[in-house]
Parts: sequence; C-alpha cells; structure tokens
Amino acid sequence: MTKAGKSSKSKLHKQRFCSAPEVRSRELSHVLDGSRARLIVKLDRMWVNGTQLTYYFFKEPAIWRGGSGQEDAVRDAFAMWKELGIGLIFREVQHAEEAMIRIGFDQSDGSWSYVGRDCIDFVTSPNQRTTNYGWDLTTPYGRDTALHEIGHILGFPHEHQNPRAGIVWDEEKVYESLGGSPNFWSRETTYRNIIRKIPPNSVDGSDWDKDSIMHYQFEAGLIKDPAIYKTQPLVPQGGLSPIDIQTVTTLYPEQKATLPELRQYESQRITIKAGEQVDFIIKPSLTRKYTLQTFGKMDTVMVLFELRDGVEEYIEGDDDSGFDVNARIETHLHKGRKYIVRTRLYFTNAQGSGAIMLW
Repeated sequence: MTKAGKSSKSKLHKQRFCSAPEVRSRELSHVLDGSRARLIVKLDRMWVNGTQLTYYFFKEPAIWRGGSGQEDAVRDAFAMWKELGIGLIFREVQHAEEAMIRIGFDQSDGSWSYVGRDCIDFVTSPNQRTTNYGWDLTTPYGRDTALHEIGHILGFPHEHQNPRAGIVWDEEKVYESLGGSPNFWSRETTYRNIIRKIPPNSVDGSDWDKDSIMHYQFEAGLIKDPAIYKTQPLVPQGGLSPIDIQTVTTLYPEQKATLPELRQYESQRITIKAGEQVDFIIKPSLTRKYTLQTFGKMDTVMVLFELRDGVEEYIEGDDDSGFDVNARIETHLHKGRKYIVRTRLYFTNAQGSGAIMLW
C-alpha cells in the first residue's frame, strides 16, 4: 500500500508497501494501429460498468482469517468508493464459489491485489485469494491500505509508476531502502513495484497525482527529480484525491435508472466513444438458445448478466479486442426472466460505426 495520514516533513516512518502480483500482459504485437493498441492496453483490466463485484472473506485457513475489525475496515473502504456515485456494485457473499474477489488477511504475506479483471482471468480457483491484507487496517495507514487495494480491484495501477510523472529514482538507494526493514524486498520485487514504468500507451494525459491513493510514500533521498524530494519525503495527503475521484467516476459513471430494450432481430446502433459503454435489457419471448453479437470494426468487451431479485448475476462474456472479429455470446435465455447486456468500447474506426443484435 501507499499512504499515511499527515507525516513529519523532516523524518518519515518507514511503512510496509503493497506488492502487486505479476501477470502476463496481453499480446498485441499483431495490432499495427498504435491508437488502437493504446486504447486496448489502457482499458484492458477495467470492468464493464454496472458489474456487481461479489467479495468474500476467507475464514479458513485460520492464517487467512481477519476478524470482524479487519473485515469492517474493508467494508468501509468499499463503501467509500461506492459513495462517490460510481456504477459498480459491491456485494458481500458467504461462499468463495460465489465471489469474484476473495480476500485474505495473512499477516506474513504483505498487502497485495490483482488488478481489475485479472481477478477473474488469472485467479480461477475459489480456494485462491485475489487480494490480501498484511497489516492492521484500523489505523489511518491501514484505512488507506484498504482503499488502495480496492483501487487495484477497480483496475488502477500504482501512480508512482506513471511514465508521465517525471520521477527520476536514485535506484541503488531505492533498492537499499526496500531491501531492508520493514519490507525486505528483493531487487526484482522493488523494480517491479517502484522503478519500472507503466507502459506509456496505458495512460492518458501528462498529470502526475502525487496525492493519489495509488501512490506510495517515499522517504527523502530516494528521488533525484523532482529535486525537492532529495531533502524532503514525498507523502500523499491520505484518502482519495480529487483526481482519483474524477478518474473513477469517469470510467464508472452512475448507472441509468432504466435501460432501452434489445429486442430480437432488431439491430441497435452503437454510437459511443472509446472507453464508453452501451447497456440494454433483454426480455426473451421464448425459452431457447440465443446469439448476441456486435457488428462493425470495433474492439469491445460484451458481458451478459441475468437480473434475479434485483441482483445481476454474471452469465457469460466475450472480449474481441485486438482481433478482427466481433464479440459474440451464445447461450440459453428463458422466457419470463430479464437479462442485461453491457458492452464497453475499446476502439472503433469511427464513432457510431457499429451495432449490436440479438437473434
């Protein structure tokens, strides 16, 4: 994790940091259009807006159990993100098999989380954690830790690795600092979580948010440039920054109360920009196998949910980004039930150049 509340400007108490798991990057060497590749990478790990992220707290093995105080701190952190008005929904479940996010509290394993959809793409067993908290979450630093790991769950990387930040590290001092107490990181872990830059095509804009919840704090002398941090520590303000809030509400805006209906054999034009999303409700007239498909030169991720007692249950999804095919789902739908299909656009050759159809 990253943060502390207010800290002394002259001396910074060293904290333990979040160490994000390493996963295989998407292969895009065949994508020759640089703009297309950039948008795919930028949105690669984001959920479709409106997704209900189910989460579960492990009770066994005992070393993974957190207890009510630690669990409540995570619940509070989920509530803080949700209270911003975002379109994602967080729901606690009582069985690991029902959860997309599975949380442990192993104090010997540090704090870490898979990023965004990596939670379901790379961690498929219900017996595996997608997130771990490795220290007390009831302190100011611990509360920021909970917010930080949920930021990863939402799809956000470490802000201090933003290539547009302009940070120049005193690399040997960084390795020395993180190799000692309290983190005891290897050089490879330090490089992966601090020194290595995020690929430039995965970020937009040039602003560096040093107060982001996704930013570590650093003692004085680890950063050569900006020069101010040669003699003073870099300490984020604590909590969600204004840019954190702007970013998450842009990527996951509040959902509309009612959705247009996608009727069978009626093509609906997609008129959204890259990064935006279109949603439809489906009310089948017959129980049978149906096909959902996008049309046009678009890169999309399409996800189908069934609406059960006001809760959206994941049915199936398809991500066609980077390939010259369309997103397609074939599945049985039942008369009398309601379904929602959500389609997020990565890239299209021209706004409004695609469509979606059910048959």
